[in-house]
Amino acid sequence: MASTSSGDEVGLPGFFSDLVRCETRLYNALNDRLRARHGIVTSQYEFLRFLRDHPGARVADLAAEFAIGVGATSKSADRLEKQGWIVRQPNPSDRRSSLLALTDDGSRLVDAAEETFTGALAALIGDTLDGSSAAAVARALSTLRSALERDQIGTPTG
Repeated sequence: MASTSSGDEVGLPGFFSDLVRCETRLYNALNDRLRARHGIVTSQYEFLRFLRDHPGARVADLAAEFAIGVGATSKSADRLEKQGWIVRQPNPSDRRSSLLALTDDGSRLVDAAEETFTGALAALIGDTLDGSSAAAVARALSTLRSALERDQIGTPTG
């Protein structure tokens, strides 16, 4: 068992279970909302948002951000490209990779979906956690994520 800063004991298996089940339920609820309103799922929204916020990103950049394999990331990019939401452009500094960019349709889609995503997430979390509780959870998860990323824990090999 680990201790919290207040000295309370934390059952790590229960913490893990709660963390994963919360993520799964939030992800599924957001999936449902995004699919109904925009015809996309959460993973597609996240990819499109990343590309909007990181112009000139490569497949490898998406894979690193989302801690998934490059092959799976490339297939997801292929699907987004087939829908007309992104394009692959030659990478002037590395002929082996492409730079990914949103199309005008992709840009409009991610902007519209962001309103749905943010509103749904605010309702799902805001109805349960007050501002200080949500801030504490956000800080704790950010600290944990930073440590895992720094130590390259859970990074896919392919």
